[in-house]
Amino acid sequence: MSTVSAETPTNRMWVLMAVCLAALALPLGFAGGAVATPAIGGDLGGGPAALNWITNAFMLTFGSSLMAAGALADQFGRKRLFMMGIVAFVSLSLALSLAPSILVLDLLRAGQGFAAAAALAQEFEGRARTWAFSLLGTTFGVGLAFGPLLAGVLIAAFGWRAIFLSGTIIGLLALLLTARRMRESRDPDAVGLDHAGALVFTAMLGLFTYGVIEAPEIGWNSPIVVASLAGSAAMLAALILVETRSKSPMLDLSLFRYPRFVGVQILPVATCYCYVVLLVLLPLRFIGVAGLGEVDAGLLLVALSAPMLVVPLAASYLVRWLPAGLLSAAGLLVAAIGLFWLGRVDPASGGIDVILPMLVIGIGTGLPWGLMDGLSVSVVPKERAGMATGIFSTTRVAGEGVALAIVHAVLAALAKARLAAAIPRYEQDASQAAQRLAIGDVRGASEILPNLTQSDIHESYAVAFRHLSMMLVAITLLSALVVLVLLGRRGSQTENANEGRCSDREPARRAEV
Repeated sequence: MSTVSAETPTNRMWVLMAVCLAALALPLGFAGGAVATPAIGGDLGGGPAALNWITNAFMLTFGSSLMAAGALADQFGRKRLFMMGIVAFVSLSLALSLAPSILVLDLLRAGQGFAAAAALAQEFEGRARTWAFSLLGTTFGVGLAFGPLLAGVLIAAFGWRAIFLSGTIIGLLALLLTARRMRESRDPDAVGLDHAGALVFTAMLGLFTYGVIEAPEIGWNSPIVVASLAGSAAMLAALILVETRSKSPMLDLSLFRYPRFVGVQILPVATCYCYVVLLVLLPLRFIGVAGLGEVDAGLLLVALSAPMLVVPLAASYLVRWLPAGLLSAAGLLVAAIGLFWLGRVDPASGGIDVILPMLVIGIGTGLPWGLMDGLSVSVVPKERAGMATGIFSTTRVAGEGVALAIVHAVLAALAKARLAAAIPRYEQDASQAAQRLAIGDVRGASEILPNLTQSDIHESYAVAFRHLSMMLVAITLLSALVVLVLLGRRGSQTENANEGRCSDREPARRAEV
């Protein structure tokens, strides 16, 4: 199989730098979009559902197209797809910085997700693979750790549109680095894209995400919501049927016959609910409920993500003496403790009160975060490592979008229950106010419910967030238990060796987030 590298070490370095820049743009766009949501809402307006799509539209299209982009790159050329993806990402980022309405912005964010998947459909082999994926992982960690802070600084200095303009600049730098240095490569054994599988998978995720996001606004018993969720279930059944009958499936479902492979898929799901959702929820809480500025909110979020720069490396050393599954389960237990702690902190508080529980969550999440890439391929036969990595990457990114939609819907439902109990005669108004509270818009909720004091509104949010944190704790603890059962013991000698190199991401076949 041909490789995505140029003929000289210098060119390989420049190409890797370009791919790292593309990878850096993803966490910046993800975390930056969350920090910018209140400012975007204040400028462009839009209801809670429309504002939720700012992040979910990107995650939905990115997660659903990762494997399809890899197949297209193998067939038509990795340089070609990378260049097309970067050009599209740059163009869409520029368009986002000029978006005239929330609808246009949401649609552009969806397109940006497709472009990001194309830009990262690259492959490294041989010695380059070890340090390439190690550097990619570090780059993504840096983006997560400091993305919110950079976003806050940009918003404070230039406004929210600067967030997307920065993506344009990063993309242009990646283009300049690779235009002449990256050589074309293909997989001579590529079988093409599983069109039916890709379409059904995207439809399944899209219908589910749409139904969950719209439910708080139009009601769970709305025909539109019921039809969306039922359609998603039908697409899941169709996906299983299509992929089991396909000669070259996008998702080889037979891998789920391996119990340890199933255990590995639990890890990204768990980190979604104990960590990733907080990257979106907490900026809204800090800015809208605590009344902090974007820069202060970004500074606080460093406490949550900074451990990702250190803990995964420590995990790679600890795995020499302890099974990766045991370490991952222990990390999830620590994260659950941090979530429980955070849920009992007054939402109006800042400083050390929220920094300490966020540090605990970040440290706990860092253990499975640093191990699950290597585990994703070490638990299956070597010849199926590529497919295993593709499924893991898809589970990881698609799961983030689904988790965000679910958590927002649950927070809105919990806030509605609290508000409706306070003013039973105004249940419809309570529903609308709860949607505002779920995105941290205390002022908007107060305008809808003028009979309630600011203290009542804040208390409603605090109770809802506390109950939500208990749900997240339960999911995290259950995930830890499943991981301990399925991955708590060491596997084969080959698997153990792979686990020992997991921090380098050597087994990973494709760059992913």
